[in-house]
Amino acid sequence: MTRLIPFLAALVLIGACNKDPLGDLEHIPYAPQPYSMPEMPYFFPEMEIPADNPQTVDGVALGRYLFYDPILSADSTIACASCHRQEYAFSNHLEVAVGIEGRLGTRNVPSLVNVGYMSKGLLWDGRRKSVETLVLHTIPDPVEMDFTVEGVVARLKNHPDYPERFRKAFGIKETGDISGELIGQAIAQFVRTLVSYQSKYDYANWDRGAETQFFSESELRGKLLFTTEPSIDPFSPHPGCSHCHNNTALLTTNEFLNNGINPALAPADFPDPGLGGITNKPIDYGRFKVPTLRNIEMTAPYMHDGRFKTLEEVLNHYSSGGHYSYNVDPNIIAFPMSEQDKQDLIAFLKSMTDEKFLQENAFGNPF
Repeated sequence: MTRLIPFLAALVLIGACNKDPLGDLEHIPYAPQPYSMPEMPYFFPEMEIPADNPQTVDGVALGRYLFYDPILSADSTIACASCHRQEYAFSNHLEVAVGIEGRLGTRNVPSLVNVGYMSKGLLWDGRRKSVETLVLHTIPDPVEMDFTVEGVVARLKNHPDYPERFRKAFGIKETGDISGELIGQAIAQFVRTLVSYQSKYDYANWDRGAETQFFSESELRGKLLFTTEPSIDPFSPHPGCSHCHNNTALLTTNEFLNNGINPALAPADFPDPGLGGITNKPIDYGRFKVPTLRNIEMTAPYMHDGRFKTLEEVLNHYSSGGHYSYNVDPNIIAFPMSEQDKQDLIAFLKSMTDEKFLQENAFGNPF
């Protein structure tokens, strides 16, 4: 019997060494606290948050870590934040996306400003229907992160900190419960907090009495140009920007439109099919998502392919009437713009810059 005791002790020791100390997570408290979104101004719509992915303090915190962590890419060099940079309103200030090993994409990086309000499809062509699915398709993209969701999950399971963070965020019982779905849900919780609502546009246009006390004369003239509609002013040749970038909280209709940047007599003539590449409907070729104008000053270059470097170039395009194509939006028509008109309209657009949003610590890198 005395000879068996050391043997049995050795077996117990071996078993303890083979057991993953992070496998069982139930000893870690799970007490989810609802995340309090800021009290939004009255003119904002209600954000639709999925019932199966409510915002929690620990869920948002986990999503923030994952958003800034290059662990998601094959060589651990590219994070979501590599392309979506806070100082550029979560766009990247480059013509097109730049991924792993410097590989170039074909489209401009869309801003994540107010992405939680985008209800009609995400990305330039609407291919993603929910925020939860965005990163799960970015990880395996050969130009972006060039990895596998399974590979990321394996890394997170073996990480010294992430199993505990997933436990606190989602109440998983063991490390093996970490999944791609939970990765997507965590990052979605974080990016839904990226709400911009504290620009001069908001205070002067909506909240604080007579707008003349807050907008400059140039900004007021720009606002008039922005909101002009033939039904209001039949003598004005200017079609108004607010047809597509409505003069409301979101500054976009969230529609997919052809804004005349490419000539096309048939679907095959478009260098990028846009929405048509997803729906295969001829009417949708060359249509792209109308972006929000919030923080537009910070998100250059512009258009889905980043072709315009400045707001002046954008206005020159629209005032020229653009290029003919069979499905160009009817609001794309030529109209005269003086240099003063351009300056005034750009002054109004710059009133949509939200400095607090661009500098908010809660949106920055947590590492």
